[in-house]
Amino acid sequence: MSNPHQPNVLLEVASLSMRLSTKFVQPYSHPKSPQKFTQSQLLTILILKAYLKTTYRGIIDILGASDQLRERMELTRLPHYSTLKYFADRSHVLEITDAMLAEIIKEFAADADEASMDSTGLETSSASAHFRVRSGKTRKKYVKLSVCIVAGSMLPAGLVVGWGPGNDKCEAPELLEKVRHVTQPKRLFADAGYDAEWIHMYCREGWGVQSWIPPAVHRADGSVGGEYRQQMTKQRLKKNGYGRRWLVESFMSGLKRTMGSALAARSESSLIIEAGLKVLAYALRR
Repeated sequence: MSNPHQPNVLLEVASLSMRLSTKFVQPYSHPKSPQKFTQSQLLTILILKAYLKTTYRGIIDILGASDQLRERMELTRLPHYSTLKYFADRSHVLEITDAMLAEIIKEFAADADEASMDSTGLETSSASAHFRVRSGKTRKKYVKLSVCIVAGSMLPAGLVVGWGPGNDKCEAPELLEKVRHVTQPKRLFADAGYDAEWIHMYCREGWGVQSWIPPAVHRADGSVGGEYRQQMTKQRLKKNGYGRRWLVESFMSGLKRTMGSALAARSESSLIIEAGLKVLAYALRR
């Protein structure tokens, strides 16, 4: 039996989305637009759509059945599902997502001492792994989500969405630059997929953050090159709290359990947007 005093997660997500989004979007896209719905309302509906793992039509049906959600979003009417699709295609949803994530960190995790980054894949089809094996189909392409979270709150400070498979270091420059403008941790953890001397130099010399990344050994004698890479011994990694890197693994696991590991969109641009909104919706929920 549900607790009547316990906050409703959907209502809380909608309220926080409405409050934060008004800081980064104008009420309407153009002075001469129909002005039936604010951009904050449309963005919040997209976030709820990602959170509930439903379609454009599906989220409109859900809103139609929930007086509380409509009241919380100040919706006096419901948009047509095509309005949501046009808004997602035309607006800078991922840029707004970055800004809202930065604001969430500012409000709830500004004093984080540690950060951890990693990547994961989101499926572009709802077909199960068992079906792909039985049908002989292989996973050739997927949406790759790179995220950096702050310890303690386990909130995402930055994300980059692209296509996989691929080397994690390809997304690292953009991800690090985003996080650098959001938070200033003392230590940054990552797995060996991010092992590169230039990443250590960026963090330690350009950002003032201690990077701790186990080196990938490729030489026959077991040695590694680079001033900072040579310092990444097992003893020093352990002494500096490298075990905390697993927090980002926990975040990714929670994201997929809560938001699903498959994307519902069909076009490439819509898949990228949906992946970003999943992270934002999960952050708002936390």
